Amino acid sequence: MSSKTDSKVTSSKKTEEVNKSNPNNVGIALAQACIKANLPAKYVAVALGVTRMTVHSWFRGAPLREKNRRLVEVFTDLVESDTAKGLLPAKNMMEAKAYIEEMIGRSI
Repeated sequence: MSSKTDSKVTSSKKTEEVNKSNPNNVGIALAQACIKANLPAKYVAVALGVTRMTVHSWFRGAPLREKNRRLVEVFTDLVESDTAKGLLPAKNMMEAKAYIEEMIGRSI
């Protein structure tokens, strides 16, 4: 199996895991919104002011500090709203980056 295929299989497994997880968990809700919007964790991390590893931990259901909880809830609401409006999902990495840059008001 090629690495590109391996990546797709891994991504599919992660998507399945997230979909089976508790949607009431803020991190899981963030993961579900980002998967649906095609926003990679590295750009989400920049928008939220945390590391990519922190975002991945939240995606797996790790607890959030209270100061981050509200930020993540607002971010998730914005992404879900923009997905419903048809502004997302991003078609590629360039679109995802442009979306986040517009959201935070600076280049990344």
